[in-house]
Amino acid sequence: MTTQIRDEGLYDYALREPRLPEPENRDNDRLDIPIDTRLEMYETQQLLRQFEKRAYDLFMQNLVKGTSHLSLGQEAIATGFARAQRDGDYTFATYRGHAHTLARGADPGAVLAELLGRENGILKGKGGSMHLTSVEHGMMGSYAIIGAQLTIANGAAWSAQMRGSGQVAVCFFGDGTTNIGAFHEALNMAAIWRLPVVFVCENNLWMEYTPIDLITAVPNPAADRAAAYGLESIIVDGNDADAVYETAARVIDRARRGDGPSLVEAHTYREQGHSRADPAKYRPPSEVEAWKARDPIPMYHERLLRLGVPEGDLSAIQQDVARRVDEATEFAKSGAHPGEEHLMTDVWADGGSAWRN
Repeated sequence: MTTQIRDEGLYDYALREPRLPEPENRDNDRLDIPIDTRLEMYETQQLLRQFEKRAYDLFMQNLVKGTSHLSLGQEAIATGFARAQRDGDYTFATYRGHAHTLARGADPGAVLAELLGRENGILKGKGGSMHLTSVEHGMMGSYAIIGAQLTIANGAAWSAQMRGSGQVAVCFFGDGTTNIGAFHEALNMAAIWRLPVVFVCENNLWMEYTPIDLITAVPNPAADRAAAYGLESIIVDGNDADAVYETAARVIDRARRGDGPSLVEAHTYREQGHSRADPAKYRPPSEVEAWKARDPIPMYHERLLRLGVPEGDLSAIQQDVARRVDEATEFAKSGAHPGEEHLMTDVWADGGSAWRN
């Protein structure tokens, strides 16, 4: 690794040695995954990609309220895990949670309306991009506090364990979270109590604006620490939906059997900056281009063609998703802005604030 220092004392990350993706593993073409399942995952990835692009367009029109963090380039992780989960399983995500919410089956129109701060949003316009929640779909929240969702996922998993419900909690977090105390506390407790929870590190190499490897003592910030809690070291290609799905099915089944938690590190790359205001000029251009060549959706498209799916079928899926996103946009725009009468509703456990008085 070569790190350059500018005269003013700041790291010039754009001049550092790029971290390049592994070459495509074509052996995954032969994974025992039904073609119908693969087509569903292709459709989900298309939905996540087209939705995020539309969300960005609406932000540029000043229609999206507050900040937003997109998952462009990371769609395969949300897709593979959601496909492996059952109805009733729990999902916990970071503030980069659009993809996970949609992958669990939430209505795109209601999610987009939430981003626009409208009454027809899934939280009536009061949660916004960073706090997406849809309990009916098992999406138990997007969390703005780094690492907070790991301990809450443990609580959900403990509840499932105590009730004997067979539910599994899947908790997503970024690579930077691995240096937060809650990460270690949550893994330790989950391991001791053998909780039915799966922790998934979406390692996109950049901890907001800082390379994760510059401030972490081990090369793989999640997987290399698994042994400290008696867990298997699991690394998966986070840009390959098939590889993610196979891994997800294995660790979720393990948790459901009562064999305890797992920690998965999924290697991926966000195609844009950390948030809407970040042009990401700090990343080495060669790194960005190399990871764009490993974009999960074109790669999956080519795999399906190799497996004999006609191009026309894939085009039809893409066009149908485009139609759904257009309809979602019109639905979102049609919603009213929340009025003052909603200020003190859905705030406390009973839905209002009268009990405080």
